[in-house]
Amino acid sequence: MDEKTEELRDIFMDVSDEEAVTESQEASRGTLADTDEAGVADRLGDVIARMRERYEFQTDLGDDALVTVVRLFYEGSDDGAIAAEIGADEPDVVAARLDLHLLRDEDTEAPFDLAEFRRRVAADDPSVADLADEFDIDESWAAHYRRVVAAQDAARRVSHRFQSEFEDVLTDAGLSTQHAAALREDGLDEATEDIDSLDSDADVSM
Repeated sequence: MDEKTEELRDIFMDVSDEEAVTESQEASRGTLADTDEAGVADRLGDVIARMRERYEFQTDLGDDALVTVVRLFYEGSDDGAIAAEIGADEPDVVAARLDLHLLRDEDTEAPFDLAEFRRRVAADDPSVADLADEFDIDESWAAHYRRVVAAQDAARRVSHRFQSEFEDVLTDAGLSTQHAAALREDGLDEATEDIDSLDSDADVSM
């Protein structure tokens, strides 16, 4: 074998080795989420269990259903699609999301001044009936928006810790959290503009 032939053979072998390594890496990235499905569910369940210990959940959904709520929320599914997946009603999904500090932009779209609503709740803890009368809305809507601002405030007091933990689990599993992370940045942080008086209550404990 002459020198030129040996050189070509060496180049070919180098390229072949690189392609084999690249294909192996791509296969690993593509199958990560599939191979760690049980681990993802367990880790999300651990976060949910700690939230149950800390907060009084209003949802009647079990932890398995709540894990699915988290997964589908971060995949960008709407509440109707999530409800269909877990065999629940849409209001049940909304209640679950609020318990889990998972808010959507539309949660804060109100036909009145939500910032003033939040200040009123924080200052005097009025009844749902009083809020409904003062803001000229049905009591069911007053109760809903009261839960929304409570979820915002609770998430803010722990620096959105639990959403961050959900996102960390899903990111580690190779799943995208960009959709819901953007919601958290754009939606939940609106609460900081109007509840600065609650800063002294911030809880940064683990």
